[in-house]
Amino acid sequence: MPTPWWIRVLVWLTLPIAGAALLWGILWVIDRVPFGGPFELIRRLPEPWDLVAGLGIGLIAGLILAALVDAESLTVRITPLEVVLTRPGHRRAVAKGEIALAFPDRDQLVLLGRTGRELAREPSHLSQQKLSAAFGSRGVAWAEKDPYLDAYRRWVPGLPDLPDAVFTARQKALSSGDDDDARELREELGRLGFVVRDEKKRQYWRRAS
Repeated sequence: MPTPWWIRVLVWLTLPIAGAALLWGILWVIDRVPFGGPFELIRRLPEPWDLVAGLGIGLIAGLILAALVDAESLTVRITPLEVVLTRPGHRRAVAKGEIALAFPDRDQLVLLGRTGRELAREPSHLSQQKLSAAFGSRGVAWAEKDPYLDAYRRWVPGLPDLPDAVFTARQKALSSGDDDDARELREELGRLGFVVRDEKKRQYWRRAS
């Protein structure tokens, strides 16, 4: 079950155009209400190079944003033996027999093990209705939300019996927007027996048996 191709095409088409249009609009406003800053430097270029530069910068910004959005396009493949979650540059395969439950957590798809351990958590914009039907028809239980929501507690430094150094390092990664480091440290916490979910760059944790 991949992210629909037309959505990916739409992202790559609309975001660059929107970025170029936004820069053009800003330059149009500057012409009428001058103010300083980098946009003013663009407007000082001779015509038509000011417009070309503005549209070009907007187009590049839109392409970068489209690439970031497309990097989260998820494909879910369910076979008799495993569930494979794939997105550009990343692939995770989980043995089907290890999965107790699948559920959506905001814009993510989560697979839980039979002891409550988190087996996978991937960004997903796929239809929850289609995911529910796909997992259910292949013998994997589906829930509409995390069944352990009430078990989470907010992490603060200095709590006893927690790997404080790992939580602290992960908090720095969250605050700085380092998604790769935050993901790696989430997996390290999983190996230590903790499940973590994030809300507005705050960490909430629970123990997994």
